[in-house]
Amino acid sequence: MRPSGLLPQVFESIDAIDPVAWDRCFPGDPEGWAFYKAIEDAGPPGFQWRYLAILEAGVPLAVVPAFLTEYRLDTTVPPGSMKRLLAALTAALPSVLTLRLASLGSPVAETCHLGFVPEVPDERKPFLVQALLAAFEGMAAQEGCSLLGVKDVPDAGLAPWHGPLAERGFQRMPGLPTATLAVPAGGLDAYLATLSRATRKDMRRKLRDATLRIEHRQSVDDVLPRIADLYEQTFARGDLTFERLPPAYFAAVLARMPTAATMILYWADDDLVAFNLVLEGEGRLIDKYVGMDNGTVRQHNLYFVSWLHNVALCSECDLPVYQSGQSFYAPKVRLGSRLSINWLYFRHRNTFANYVLGLVAKLVRLDRFDPEIARLMEETR
Repeated sequence: MRPSGLLPQVFESIDAIDPVAWDRCFPGDPEGWAFYKAIEDAGPPGFQWRYLAILEAGVPLAVVPAFLTEYRLDTTVPPGSMKRLLAALTAALPSVLTLRLASLGSPVAETCHLGFVPEVPDERKPFLVQALLAAFEGMAAQEGCSLLGVKDVPDAGLAPWHGPLAERGFQRMPGLPTATLAVPAGGLDAYLATLSRATRKDMRRKLRDATLRIEHRQSVDDVLPRIADLYEQTFARGDLTFERLPPAYFAAVLARMPTAATMILYWADDDLVAFNLVLEGEGRLIDKYVGMDNGTVRQHNLYFVSWLHNVALCSECDLPVYQSGQSFYAPKVRLGSRLSINWLYFRHRNTFANYVLGLVAKLVRLDRFDPEIARLMEETR
């Protein structure tokens, strides 16, 4: 039962929501209306987009993106015997282990963007979440989705979610953490001073040996085929893949977000060997996507050179946080990053299937396979 006077709405395009009204729910976040419009225009194939809002007197009080897709149960399972088993079962029983999924959040965002207008007090937020979840469940039923999810609820933003999701029978498991680095004042030298002596020496050597030309771009139409190639090379190296971006996505983000999005290109002579799409927001630089040439990634120390360039960029722009994404955790922790947990919530509409999924989730939890995630889970218990 929703609170009196609230009108839940589900939209098939973010065009139905006023950009100013959407962005009021996410002050200072670069992943706002324009970001989601770019995803809608040119995002990964295989997804349908939805946007939920709670209106009061026609004004959005709370909003959250959502998506629909066909979800294979082995998609986000780490490599190993369990993934091979699920892959084999999915191939043999595709109609059983490939489920129609409706999820709050986005496949192209690290955390679920649940936003409230600033005047909503904290104590009212769970009531609005209840109304959003009721609308979400109704939408999922209409769309024929047997599996419901909430992708990547950040631990720091768990308060309004936890009670309503538990009441509705959602189970949870840890998802991919977000890595963030607190960038000290004083530039690159001040940052390097925070590292261990061995790491500091190694990074200075890599920086000294770098011979790359670095270019910042707001348009990449002339090099988009090469960017697509570098992205595919990096995508193929990933252990956990959910979305696969088309080249048009990068051009769309740059076009829609001219003041927040930058493509950083790394050239070895006339050869484009790496790219890095970054977003600048209030107080942070978000490292969205990177693509690197497999044949020269070690020769040019591409990962570490781009890391140091981004840290230097944070210092130059007075951005105290460098958010570096959901991959390659070991080097990021070595370079001073902290990991913060994101939670995955799920519920199957069939009670027995929901029970079975809960058992499977215990076997494929990421903290069972990744030592850094396991350590983080221990620290946050």
